[in-house]
Amino acid sequence: MKRVYQLSEELKNDPEQIALAQALILNFSRPMGLKGTHGLFGSSEWWSSIEQRKIPLFLVSGVICRTYVAGQDGSEVNNGIEILLDDGSVRDVGIYINDKADMPLFQIGCRVEIVYALD
Repeated sequence: MKRVYQLSEELKNDPEQIALAQALILNFSRPMGLKGTHGLFGSSEWWSSIEQRKIPLFLVSGVICRTYVAGQDGSEVNNGIEILLDDGSVRDVGIYINDKADMPLFQIGCRVEIVYALD
């Protein structure tokens, strides 16, 4: 199995995303976004909280049973997959990649694993 996406890599290429998320967390007049309980999004404290499992992780794994285009942006590139999970249920998730060259890896019958940090 090949790792095709890491949030840390995306954030290295888009530091403004960190600043915008942190600004939302710190704007107490408009409480929205992440709480910041385990550190501000993207901070070393936040990453440490993930590594130490203070922020719970959720694993989704299964086999791709459908690929599709989601949204209304006119894209013709598949950006969503339907996964048949090990327990027999089905889950729709978005496709995230750090390198566009990895897009062909998302094929019906291929196994995927996704780890979410539940902050």
